Amino acid sequence: MPAKGFFTQTGPYSDGTHINLKEDSRGSNMNPVLQLAVLLLLSLVNRVGSIAPSGGYCINNQCFAVFRDLNDFSRAQNECRDQEGQLMTVRSSVAHDVLSVLLGNFKGSFWIGLHRPLRCPDPVARLRGYEWVTKDDESDFSNWLPDFNMNCSSQRCVSVSPELDFRWSQKPCQDQAAGFLCEYTSVGMCQSQEESPGETVMYTTPYGFVVRDLLSAPPGSTALRMPSETKYLCYAEMWQPAPWNCEMDEGGCEYKCTESPNKMPSCYCPPGKTLNPANKVTCEQQLVGDPCLALSCEQICYMNGDSYACMCDRGFQLADDGRSCVDFNDCNDPRQCPGENSVCVNKPGGFECICKAGYSTRNGQCVDVNECVSGPCEHECHNTHGSYKCSCYDGYRVDPKSANKCKLFCGKEECPAECDPNNNFQCYCPDGYVVEERVDSTVCIDMDECSDLYCEQKCQNTFGSYVCFCSLGYVLVDGYKCVESDDDSSEGTSAPDTPTTVSVPYPDPTRQPSGGVPPGGLVGIIIFTAVFIVLVVFLADRAIRRRAKRTNSIALKAEEGEDHGFHQVKAES
Repeated sequence: MPAKGFFTQTGPYSDGTHINLKEDSRGSNMNPVLQLAVLLLLSLVNRVGSIAPSGGYCINNQCFAVFRDLNDFSRAQNECRDQEGQLMTVRSSVAHDVLSVLLGNFKGSFWIGLHRPLRCPDPVARLRGYEWVTKDDESDFSNWLPDFNMNCSSQRCVSVSPELDFRWSQKPCQDQAAGFLCEYTSVGMCQSQEESPGETVMYTTPYGFVVRDLLSAPPGSTALRMPSETKYLCYAEMWQPAPWNCEMDEGGCEYKCTESPNKMPSCYCPPGKTLNPANKVTCEQQLVGDPCLALSCEQICYMNGDSYACMCDRGFQLADDGRSCVDFNDCNDPRQCPGENSVCVNKPGGFECICKAGYSTRNGQCVDVNECVSGPCEHECHNTHGSYKCSCYDGYRVDPKSANKCKLFCGKEECPAECDPNNNFQCYCPDGYVVEERVDSTVCIDMDECSDLYCEQKCQNTFGSYVCFCSLGYVLVDGYKCVESDDDSSEGTSAPDTPTTVSVPYPDPTRQPSGGVPPGGLVGIIIFTAVFIVLVVFLADRAIRRRAKRTNSIALKAEEGEDHGFHQVKAES
């Protein structure tokens, strides 16, 4: 076990503090591992909510706190849960007596953890059809008002008030009460400290309330003895004297806490003050000269035996010059940031624990984030540790260009087309397929890209795509080009034994369309073509008629010119 010790103040230095190191058999009895355990414990227990309690009390393994804040039943319960507690359950006469201790000086109604689920009151049930927020009706005590309402429409939540002698009163859950009472259960409680004549002990609990009279204190509580001003921390059913771990409330020090060269937590004071040698946490006025001025320590000066030396605050180490302080990597200690999903990040004078990608902090732990809640996938999402995975419905596969999207997939020569349910003429096919309309259905047919000569030498058609390969003495380049190989042993590229659906880029500048012409577009093309043909026939016919008419007119005029006049025709009677 490391040597025990504490610091006492001897005088100020240039721009920091100096302290006197002495050995003391009454030093801290927590080794560094135990101190770290205390720190981790308090990080989980000490969760004071946004509302400060107005009072509290602890007995056996339970603590109770009263909060004076206007809230309905649901919000009151959430406030207690945020502090790892619950609304108070009054299961015994002892708990009823605690009510009078907590609410004796207040007025108004306060929520307790009793309510009725969606059912009618039951006069023969233990709690008349009501249950505690722990979803049970175990109780050795009840204290209903005489005018209990048995109607199914009666109020479902319960409050107490000093004005009604702390009787259980039915109240609408959505109403605002004057406050609420929370209940906390702990293990490893410490018994209250005995008070000597002329002494008082004040207890500060991790639940935020400070009281003098306690029968027991939860882990993480501190006890301040007056007038000596000595401090103690409750851990594992024992009171540990200050200073304790510096990461927790500055080790109980009045000014600041640091680690001595033997790695023990120690208090020190600002310039001009010295550490109280009796309680080792408070600071007193410096009455003698400063023996550390000549050392010019950057941070802390301490007396070790008959000489003085410089020391650094926690998170720093002494430089080679014996005066300056440099940061060291706290993350080299494997005990920092426990947990496989936590990462230690070194910072000047300390470190920070952060969670890996895909994890977030909850109750001091790094827990997996369910990314699927935000709907990142186009079809189906499967949450995994630290990440998620997308999958697709039948007839689709994950888009290789975007892992959270899906694209149509066939994998064989013919597949049913994907048609709009509101418009059967609007159908779609996977890449490399064309639409074909049939009497009773619309299908997608694999098209033979090899017939379009996309490959420079040899081509093999595959479902939805094609594969290029080269002759002997050539190598494939850019997926479709064949370049003569400098290696005489080159055997070219052969066709794959198994067809593949891996797409090969089309050679520029021409690219094959990814899908066939939709039925609606095909109908339009046919109609346009028919109209165009009719128009061409009509115009050709008209042109022929005009030409024939002009020819006849010219011939008639020529015959008239040959007659040289008119002839009289006489009719016989």
